[in-house]
This record gives sequence, C-alpha cells and structure tokens, in this order.
Amino acid sequence: MINPRQRNVIRQRVHTRIREKMSGTAERPRLNVYRSLNHIYTQLIDDLNGVTIASASSMGKKGEEKNYGGNIAAAAEVGKLIAQRAQEKGIKKIVFDRGGYLYHGRVKALADAAREAGLDF
Repeated sequence: MINPRQRNVIRQRVHTRIREKMSGTAERPRLNVYRSLNHIYTQLIDDLNGVTIASASSMGKKGEEKNYGGNIAAAAEVGKLIAQRAQEKGIKKIVFDRGGYLYHGRVKALADAAREAGLDF
C-alpha cells in the first residue's frame, strides 16, 4: 500500500505535468480543483494576470448535512455554485484542471454539475 504522503507527492507531480500543458486566460480561465478528505474546493484562475476570479468550496454549506463536506452531493453543489459565480462574471468557457486527481467520484461529480449549470469545457 502506498503511504498517503507519497500518494500526494505523486499527485503533485501529475498536476505539474498537467499544468505545463494548460493555462487560464481572462476569457477562458482555469477551473482548479482541490480535494481534501473532508471538503472540496474550486477556483477560477486567470494565469496570465495571476488572479483568482471566483471560488467556491463545501465549507460554507453547513445547513444540509448531505450537501456538506467530502461527499459526491457536496461536490455537485460546489460545481453548481462555481458555475453560477462564473456566469455572474460573464464567463461561459473554462479550462478544467483536475489537480492531479483521477477524473472519478467527487471530481467527476463537480465537473458534471458545472457543465449542467452552463459552463462549457
């Protein structure tokens, strides 16, 4: 079994490899995903100017227990929320950065919810 620290080092290496090939602009920002054990976080980033345009996370959703924390329902809610915040800023097209995580489970749920809410990637 792989040590959790070693797993994160491998993930960071994969993320670096992904980031060499993609970049976000003001017209088409990068949707970055960070997945911790208890929560999921996203940011829309303009890499040319080094600015975070919008962000969303599962931290603020304490009202409903099923949509709070590190589960697929919470990830879907975060995906809808980031899409809503992006459209308020006039952003429709993005570049999806999975952060070195497999496109599976919570990451896939977040991406699918963002697509359904109107983001194009």
